[in-house]
Amino acid sequence: MIAPAEPTRPVRRDWRQGLLPPVVAWLIANLITWLVARASVNRDGIRIAYWSTADRHRWDSGNYLSIAKTGYEMFWCRERYANFPDVLCGNAAWFPWYPMSVRALSATGISYEISAVVITEVSLFGMFAVLWWLLGARLTWATGLTLAIGTVFPGGIYFHAIFPIATGTLALLVCIAGVKRDSWPIAAAGGFVAASCHPVGAVAIGMLPLSAFFAWQRDTWPIRCAKAGLSAALAACGVLWSKWLIWQATGHWDAYEMFQKSSFQQGDVRQPFEEMRNAYYFPFSDWYKPKGHLPWLVEHSLAAHRTQLWLNIAFVLLILATAAVRLTRNRRLEVEEWAALILTVSIFLLPFFAGAEKSWYRNHAQMFVGLVLVRSMPRWIQVPLLAACSIQYALLGAMFFDGVLV
Repeated sequence: MIAPAEPTRPVRRDWRQGLLPPVVAWLIANLITWLVARASVNRDGIRIAYWSTADRHRWDSGNYLSIAKTGYEMFWCRERYANFPDVLCGNAAWFPWYPMSVRALSATGISYEISAVVITEVSLFGMFAVLWWLLGARLTWATGLTLAIGTVFPGGIYFHAIFPIATGTLALLVCIAGVKRDSWPIAAAGGFVAASCHPVGAVAIGMLPLSAFFAWQRDTWPIRCAKAGLSAALAACGVLWSKWLIWQATGHWDAYEMFQKSSFQQGDVRQPFEEMRNAYYFPFSDWYKPKGHLPWLVEHSLAAHRTQLWLNIAFVLLILATAAVRLTRNRRLEVEEWAALILTVSIFLLPFFAGAEKSWYRNHAQMFVGLVLVRSMPRWIQVPLLAACSIQYALLGAMFFDGVLV
């Protein structure tokens, strides 16, 4: 006869291995970010209050909050501001999932600003939880170091800001999880949310058709193609839904494209290496320098976007090398590894083809999905990568809190 206590043992063990590591990772990520904030100052030379919503608010945050509060609008700037350039103003260049989530949560009585931070932090915890599941939910040196790198991931300061970066990254991880679980509805749902969070999320629409070649292995080729195609089509509906909402408010189906071209001179395909060069030399530190005496971290962080680019390039090359080694040795990659590989390379390249010299570093933060392959790297690579990411996280984090980054 089985003793009553016996069945509870696996449950407790599963809880510790399945939930505790993501919780610890989320707490450490916030602790590190708080320490970076403590070592930074804002544009008036005042120390950062990490737990305030104001110090998580940067540039585009205002556009997301305005969509949440009053919806979309687009107008010629000179109609309201006489001395403004003759370009389009408004918020039609920002996607709706994140601000609509903020609006939904604010209906409970919480302020829009606090709602935005709550959604961001919940999304970040979700990122660690889904990543942990994709890593096998088993604590080893490889998975522990991978999770540690995630707490200081390059560009990850935007996982705490009033931006859709954490929510979009979570959606991409859910998309990968759906492909791994052989569930096209989950993959499609993740792709839909990713594509309606941020333009970078559209990479899921490109990855899902390719999944017919590495996923859905239990099905025949027609069924595999149908699952891949249907999940991609439903993910693409995220873009259509976004454009529909903007059209409803502005009267223009191409309002997003109009805004990008008028205000940001974007919309055409760029020369990627030229855009990479422009991104590297963009003079962020000329825009703003804090008043008074600068803390050491602030003084050394005003050009941190340059080391950020080198680290991002190294990360992508390591991901490609890891995939190549695994293909050489094992003749195959796991389903989730193929998906993560395609998404990571696409996320890296997209800003340089689209032209995002002032915002590529936060777009690249969504390469967090590449951590699925970091698990397979040898420890002698994981440890230096963790050290490099930790240093760079502090530098770019200070650059963010200083108010230099957009």
